[in-house]
Amino acid sequence: MNKQETLAFNERNIAEFRSSHGKIASFGDAPILLLTSKGARSGERRTNPMMYLADDDDPNRVFVFASYAGADQNPAWYHNLVANPDDLEVELGDGRYPASAEVLPEPERAEIYAMQAGRYPGFAGYQEMTTRAIPVVALTLQR
Repeated sequence: MNKQETLAFNERNIAEFRSSHGKIASFGDAPILLLTSKGARSGERRTNPMMYLADDDDPNRVFVFASYAGADQNPAWYHNLVANPDDLEVELGDGRYPASAEVLPEPERAEIYAMQAGRYPGFAGYQEMTTRAIPVVALTLQR
């Protein structure tokens, strides 16, 4: 997909997420959130739908994965979180929460990524497609 097609795809998914209380049909039963971050260079707000993994030990923490479908570079939203880790919003279902981001270090990154890949094998495929270690980011929600 080119940039315009990707933007249109994301806009349709964002609209569907908001109108169906946090669901996107093409994602099936997978847990989905909307992440809004501040652009690292532009300063503009950008929203991206993505799968997440809930932290079983902390109900205010979720993990997201900078897989970029196995590309050899990280997605733009990842760079935005690194540049502005305390300036983001997470939408879960009908709720909107300010949040902060923390890139997980090893070995926690590998452990959480393996859990996600075990639940959703596509993530294992993404890791096989690239030589980079796909970052895992913990989002802490301020509820």
